[in-house]
Amino acid sequence: MADVRPFEYGGGHVIEDLVSGKPIRLRGNSNTTDCYPLAEVDTEVTLDSLNQAILCNPRNAYQRYVCAVNSSDKTLYTYMGKLLPKLGNAHYAGAGCLSPLNNDPDYETIGLGTRIFLGGGIGYVIGEGTQHNPSNRFGSLFLKGDLKQMSSEYLRGVTYEKYGTSMFVGVGIPIPILNEALAKKTAIKNDDILTDIVDYSVPRRDRPILKQVSYKELESGYVEINGKKVKCSSLSSLFYARKIAETLKNWIKEGKFFLNPPAETLPTNTVFKPMKQTSELKFVKDFKRQAIKCFDDCDLKKVAEKIIEENMNHIVITDRENYLKGIVTSFDVTKAIAQNKRELNDIITKKVITTTDNEPIGLAARRMKNNNISALPVVDESKKVIGIITSEELM
Repeated sequence: MADVRPFEYGGGHVIEDLVSGKPIRLRGNSNTTDCYPLAEVDTEVTLDSLNQAILCNPRNAYQRYVCAVNSSDKTLYTYMGKLLPKLGNAHYAGAGCLSPLNNDPDYETIGLGTRIFLGGGIGYVIGEGTQHNPSNRFGSLFLKGDLKQMSSEYLRGVTYEKYGTSMFVGVGIPIPILNEALAKKTAIKNDDILTDIVDYSVPRRDRPILKQVSYKELESGYVEINGKKVKCSSLSSLFYARKIAETLKNWIKEGKFFLNPPAETLPTNTVFKPMKQTSELKFVKDFKRQAIKCFDDCDLKKVAEKIIEENMNHIVITDRENYLKGIVTSFDVTKAIAQNKRELNDIITKKVITTTDNEPIGLAARRMKNNNISALPVVDESKKVIGIITSEELM
């Protein structure tokens, strides 16, 4: 991302600007050598001024992808877009029955050297993409192509609010019908393509799956989750998916694009191995302590007494059933005395930032720092208080 416009302008935007014919300022610094004595460079380049401009993308055209939702009380900013709290929306990706790998799930015609539509020009499949996971129908592709043939209509820099930058890439792959079985596979419908609705509010790799849905349900614009009708939208453009398919078909009919067999098909037996963390990952449950609590109907004097008795700076306020209602600090009590306030309701912080047992402690610590607070009540799935962590425990 750019230093002057972080989260707004990144590498994808640079590529889009290049393809659009705009000049790009290039600045560089290096250690000098006898053969390369220049320590700095500051110039402008355009696509035409470059000898070669090769787009090389190691992960494209996922066979399918999960649908992301957020069950927490706060908005999440992710690579799946802005996820609203309390299942406020759902985002998915992929073109469903127009996705190339869904039409050739056993990769009979797709592999090393397959000629494709890429970014408005002609490109090639280099091989399997990173995170290629064929056994779970999460195949991906490694692609390359000549940027000088491409168009900014099919290469777009994109900004994900408070997450980062990326690029939308238009990809189309011709699938020759070589046999009856392949003809049947290319007749796949959105009803046949299933994916999981995953709760992104759980900050770990293995997030909970709420239910399974078809791409037909997703493309309807709504999915039902726990009895709630949730509006969903795609991060992939179906309009451009159809346009790319039509364009590629016309190229073939007009003799501008020729099909070719791959030198080697994509592997179907790749074992997907998530990166292991060798150092021990600690969670909130490893640091939490018993929360000192008062009921929401007690008086301010009782809260002050608890702070003194327990030598604790934070008092968690709950109802009689242990549901979180707020939090009070020793500073709040001191401020109340100075301002002649006598009611708990006058000083309680009701909008409380919380954590859970299974949240990595590093994320919880970062949340405290970002919000300039020194404690987080620990709650269970029903929002009942089960403990507290404070900055003192983490020091």
